[in-house]
Amino acid sequence: MRFLAPVFAAALVLVLSACNAQIPGQESERMGIAPLLTSEQAFDDQTFAQPQVARVTHVDLDLAMDFDAKTIGGTATLDVLAADDATEIVLDSNGLQIASIADEAGNALEYEMGEMEEGKGAPLTVQLPATKLERPADLPEGELANTHRIVVTYTSAPDAEALQWLSPEQTAGGEHPFVFSQGQAINNRTWIPTQDSPGIRQTWEATVTAPEPLNIVMSGVVEGDPEAAGEGRRAFTFVMDKPVPPYLIAIAAGNIEFAELGPRSGVWAEPEVLEAAAEEVGDTEEMIDAGEKLFGEYRWGRYDMIVLPPAFPYGGMENPVMTFLTPTFIAGDRSNNGLIAHELAHSWSGNLTTYSSWRDGWLNEGVTSYIESRITEEVYGKARAEQEYALSYASLAEGIEQAGADNPNTAMRTPDEISPFDTQGVAIYDKGTVFLKTVENIVGREKFDAWLTSWFDRHAFQPVTSEMMLADMRENLVQGDEELEERLMLDEWVYGTGLPENAWKPSAEAFAAVDSAAAAYAADGTLPGADAWSKWTAAEQRRFLEELPEELTAEQLAALDSTLGLSKTGNNEVLFLWLEAALRNEYQPAVPQAEAFLGRVGRNKFVAPLFAALNGTDWGKPIAQRIYADTRGGYHAYTRSNVDAMLGYEGEAEAAES
Repeated sequence: MRFLAPVFAAALVLVLSACNAQIPGQESERMGIAPLLTSEQAFDDQTFAQPQVARVTHVDLDLAMDFDAKTIGGTATLDVLAADDATEIVLDSNGLQIASIADEAGNALEYEMGEMEEGKGAPLTVQLPATKLERPADLPEGELANTHRIVVTYTSAPDAEALQWLSPEQTAGGEHPFVFSQGQAINNRTWIPTQDSPGIRQTWEATVTAPEPLNIVMSGVVEGDPEAAGEGRRAFTFVMDKPVPPYLIAIAAGNIEFAELGPRSGVWAEPEVLEAAAEEVGDTEEMIDAGEKLFGEYRWGRYDMIVLPPAFPYGGMENPVMTFLTPTFIAGDRSNNGLIAHELAHSWSGNLTTYSSWRDGWLNEGVTSYIESRITEEVYGKARAEQEYALSYASLAEGIEQAGADNPNTAMRTPDEISPFDTQGVAIYDKGTVFLKTVENIVGREKFDAWLTSWFDRHAFQPVTSEMMLADMRENLVQGDEELEERLMLDEWVYGTGLPENAWKPSAEAFAAVDSAAAAYAADGTLPGADAWSKWTAAEQRRFLEELPEELTAEQLAALDSTLGLSKTGNNEVLFLWLEAALRNEYQPAVPQAEAFLGRVGRNKFVAPLFAALNGTDWGKPIAQRIYADTRGGYHAYTRSNVDAMLGYEGEAEAAES
């Protein structure tokens, strides 16, 4: 990190003004160039880019999908804003196969691919063209002054970590292949040559071809209908005229169809899944209205979603105008729709205002989780929201207890001495939620809501940092009130470890009946009746299962399953908790169901813990190895990397040696 510190100290570039360049096919003008932050907290140590010297402001992709080769290739035309004395621009690459780099007229430009760094890729340094584009009219004197355009011709590698290529057999229909991308955190550099850093926001457009009859969706607004591209292919065109962090450029293609939900929302899915998916997300328009009521205008136009095949490694990904979703959230009763509320909430926190550095993960996820709870309260009622908050608080408390209250991994802003990707998930999501809930209850909801809405308005489509949010809180919320400042404990929350003493505790009534039932079971094995269990919410069922004793006998597990019908539940969150309890206690009857579950689900939240439960006992280790050998090929690279490390997987190496 430190090697660029002098450059940052000397950098004069603080904010770049608007550049109104027209996007072909768009009636409205492209939004302005997003500000560039140069404070030390804004520094992103996960990129090779030097944006204070030269940075990408717009990406124009012209690509073709090759399902046989498992590659995407074509050209990326980059608009570059550079300092007067800049002669080169540094891009991020991880496995990109570069064919050529030229200026807009086709004249070759010199470039060099640097040394590979594990997990980060390599710097791609390109000499800037001698010719310059017209200087943006609204760019003030003294800012990065020169604009250039470079054209990179390239192909992604077959093993690009951002792209998951599925065979027809891995889809619901079983007839056509499928591909989807997952850019966050730093994977988009495996299929797009750009500066892959959240603080370097870029507008973009793309034309992509795929074989018929596949449909393509992207995290941009589609332009017209697909057009014939020859040789049985069709071309799809998309535009994102708002500057976004590069990790939010996303793509998916397969045999998918669309169902309209409301005037500005809809869902894509394979035909076999579409009806169930549309029913499950039927509250989406109401959620959008709730978000606007709480925190201001929804600025993205449409809110569409795609339910992906099970290999998708996350619950959801907040790609603008096209949220990516796991099918595992479909329960038939909308009980897991907190996921939709969460991804929608990113339309304000994460997408509208985005952390400049991965060390500020809570600014995206913690703030979003708080907004999720508020949307949940508006749509589903206070009781459900309080239960979700209680689960979040319990998860945070447990995570801190396991890690230790002084563990740097429990700080919301990741300290410099550790990787930003080592911070505990509960510190990014749950601690951020509890922090904002605490502030809300100290200052009052009306005052807090007005401040948070104004925060989004002041920093819309801009990168932000922890220091910026704390300064904004002090100026516009604390307003010099020393007693309030002391009560809020702002710095301790953001930079400190553990759980601050002023944390707002959940209502004791949220799970009163469930906690009483859990205590009774722990004391003498008394189970809630099947009728009572069926009337509990999914959150209440999860709470009970999370409170089960760590050690259970085969007889106890059999009774739990037969009385509560756990192995027959349609809610994957509940099913996962049952399987985890069964596997950690060496319950053989659960193995076939766990094997089937791990064979159809690729969500890391479920897969990694179940393999960990198996791998934690001598009984389970060979079972884990056997199941993983069969299921590994269907998992996304993110899920594979986690389980590979856990199991010491050497299957590929052994295959190569043989």
